[in-house]
Amino acid sequence: MGQLFSAFGIDWRLLIIQGINFAVLLGALTYFLYKPMMKMIDERRLKIAEGVRKADEADRNLLAAKEEGEGIVGAAAREAEALAASARTRADEKGAEIVKAAEARADATMRDATARATEAQRAALQESQREIARAAMLAAEKILKGEKA
Repeated sequence: MGQLFSAFGIDWRLLIIQGINFAVLLGALTYFLYKPMMKMIDERRLKIAEGVRKADEADRNLLAAKEEGEGIVGAAAREAEALAASARTRADEKGAEIVKAAEARADATMRDATARATEAQRAALQESQREIARAAMLAAEKILKGEKA
């Protein structure tokens, strides 16, 4: 085998030293370059996975917030509708009360006016009767004075 190496000009001691140098270089590169690079890649992969997980969680939270917001808006709309219906009912009741009160006042005013008109008519009738009686007395007095004269 030594002749074969000599025929090609290969020194077996240099070949062994180069093999050792290659092994040392491979070990150094593995220790100082490959392992830190793999560690950095793994950390980056974990960060990306964490980012994806957080993005998914944020999407779920956003969807839940949207649903909750829609629920709140729907509840508020229903509550507003109920309040409006209640206000309409109260307004109708209050309007009916106001109409009844106005009708009662109108009836009272009408009764008062009728009573005053009746009283005025009675007073006018009494005044007319007095005037007629006075006129009759004046006429009778004139007639009696006319007979004496």
